[in-house]
Amino acid sequence: MLLVARQFSHRWWRRRRPHIRLSHTALTNLNFHSESDDFLSWLERKSGTEISSALSIGKSTLGTALFASKTIRAGDCILKVPYSVQLAPDNLAPELRALLGDRVGDVAKVAIVILLEQKMGQDSEWAPYISRLPRPEEMHSTIFWSEDELEMICRSSLYQETINQRSLVEKEFLAVRRALEHFPEMFQSISCKDFMHAYALVTSRAWGSRKGYSLIPFADFLNHDGTSESVVLSDDDRHFSEVIADRNYAQGEQVLIRYGKFSNATLLLDFGFTLPYNIHDQVQIQVNIPHHDILRDLKLELLKRHHRPINNDINGFNSSVDCFTIKEVKSGSGNGKGIPQSLRAFARVLCCTSCEELSDLANEAVEHDGRLARRPLTNRSREIEAHQMLMEKLTQLAEDCDASFKSLGPVSSPVTFERPSLRKQMARDLLNGELRILKSACAWLKDYCTTLTATDYH
Repeated sequence: MLLVARQFSHRWWRRRRPHIRLSHTALTNLNFHSESDDFLSWLERKSGTEISSALSIGKSTLGTALFASKTIRAGDCILKVPYSVQLAPDNLAPELRALLGDRVGDVAKVAIVILLEQKMGQDSEWAPYISRLPRPEEMHSTIFWSEDELEMICRSSLYQETINQRSLVEKEFLAVRRALEHFPEMFQSISCKDFMHAYALVTSRAWGSRKGYSLIPFADFLNHDGTSESVVLSDDDRHFSEVIADRNYAQGEQVLIRYGKFSNATLLLDFGFTLPYNIHDQVQIQVNIPHHDILRDLKLELLKRHHRPINNDINGFNSSVDCFTIKEVKSGSGNGKGIPQSLRAFARVLCCTSCEELSDLANEAVEHDGRLARRPLTNRSREIEAHQMLMEKLTQLAEDCDASFKSLGPVSSPVTFERPSLRKQMARDLLNGELRILKSACAWLKDYCTTLTATDYH
């Protein structure tokens, strides 16, 4: 049994979630349609087996979801979808797969499957499923945001991630188009916009297994709860995917799973939604060694020698910029868990002002576990300086983030589901979460420096 999580592009694999939903909605508040039962019946006929007797498709105010059609107990298998009714790269014609080869990834290949089935319309054997996939105007991944909308999150690393993701999709499209030109009767007039929509459907809905990425009909109607312990499991020996309930559900409750332990930045880029309070929020920051630092080359060499990868800039030259991920530092955390030790080590190297100090750090690493500058500096003032530098950096980021958040102004309450209001609220959730992370790190660094100043230092 393979436990499946999700990530994509710069990550691994992922799951979908185009609608915002965390609370449990009663059945009486739902709008059910007869075609929902028709869909499950169609899928079970196609698979030749029962998919679920515990779940029904419903329409809440936020979109499609799955609800308990009867009492569910923790540990119950609530759905089981055979591989035979999942859309994967294997669904491509062998001739097309051969033309694509390894030039594009599985995400692009499944996107082509979607495009082909869409072109076939009602003649597609997958029409009942394809017709239920979200339309472009229903998707809120930041790759679909306008430049004005992206400006709302320009202080977040998600801004650049979005630009990078768009570039990746466009690059994949160019590679795909060359192969599709051999099949004009099937793929005539497919645009980059069409491909980006299909690509986003995959990155927001597909799950990974050893066979690659797959769209799992019915299972991909399940919405996300970051605290849930239920995930999609794939059994490669028995060729099916299943979900086990992590708790009891009363009839009519919305059934939720966890797509992964994802920050709002990941949720917004990959799935097109945010959570008002996300326990998995984090912040990506960059710290650089200034070009005017006379020890710059020595510091870069030392970092590289001790396994800190040196990035290349757009021209292919060694870059003095390093990226780090900061998580929330809980109040009372004595060791500053949430602030990477590698970031604190980078700051210690950065604050060295002599070759002797760098040599001492190198020798200390050799004498211990090989990791560079992981211990507090013996020079107390230099240790304080390193952490004050970090605090100043994070304080400035927090101030910028706070200014961006405040510039968005209030959002109507309750939030309407019109696109401008919805995306504005998503931007607020993103920035508010990142601001919380930055403030927690600044508070710990301030306390650490104060403690060093006021007490004996060893």
